[in-house]
Amino acid sequence: MAEVLRPIGTVARALDSISNIEFKALDLNRGQYLYLVRVAESPGIILERLAVIVRVDKTTAARAIQKLEKNGILERRPSPTDKKQKQIFLTAKGQALYPIIKRENAYSNATALKGFTPAERDQLATYLKRVEANINSDWIKVKHGEHRDY
Repeated sequence: MAEVLRPIGTVARALDSISNIEFKALDLNRGQYLYLVRVAESPGIILERLAVIVRVDKTTAARAIQKLEKNGILERRPSPTDKKQKQIFLTAKGQALYPIIKRENAYSNATALKGFTPAERDQLATYLKRVEANINSDWIKVKHGEHRDY
């Protein structure tokens, strides 16, 4: 069987490392750009949902959100429908950073797909979505205390 996870992991770690280095100048620490982007894509998201989307536990997400809030990038507001819930939004500073992160993502995508035909790009995206779906079912099981049989 072809080894696919190693190159996927290598690419993901390289891009994450590049982003962490470049975004340091924007007052974003390790991986915080992920939270900023997901909140920009889903304004008013709650912490539990954000943790699931970013694929981290709730405590890790809460720490990241606290740091981003302290840096004036995100803010939490009470939910109008459930006072126990806090919704997360970008501040003006976060809104100013979002286009920069989107440009970096577009640049990284273009770099990664250099030399691919449009059909190859579409096919790769389709394959990667299938890989993600396959792994997601295991991720959900393990996060709920189950163990995989291997």
